[in-house]
Amino acid sequence: QVRLVESGGGLVQAGGSLRLSCAASGSIFSIEIMAWYRQAPGKAREWVATVTSSGSRNYADSVKGRFTISRDNAKSTVYLQMNSLKPEDSAVYYCKCRTTEYYDYWGQGTQVTVSS
Repeated sequence: QVRLVESGGGLVQAGGSLRLSCAASGSIFSIEIMAWYRQAPGKAREWVATVTSSGSRNYADSVKGRFTISRDNAKSTVYLQMNSLKPEDSAVYYCKCRTTEYYDYWGQGTQVTVSS
């Protein structure tokens, strides 16, 4: 079992920045991939970014060049640095991890609101 707790969301003006954190606990040795997803009201949850245990990173086209995902294995934490935020980035942001046994765990989400 893995528990994920997100933090760092809030209200920011367009063009501003926020850094989200996701702290993992439990069977953290089994975590292979950590990722961020987001879900805006009335829309499906969408993938934002992924970082593997080896440090390989991938981003959705909508955030490429603005968002940076990073992982601190010593702290069992993954971060999402969000710059040049746009109103369309407003959503609940969720952290997800996938273990070496292909189990997925989700955090409870943190709200990000970008005002125009």
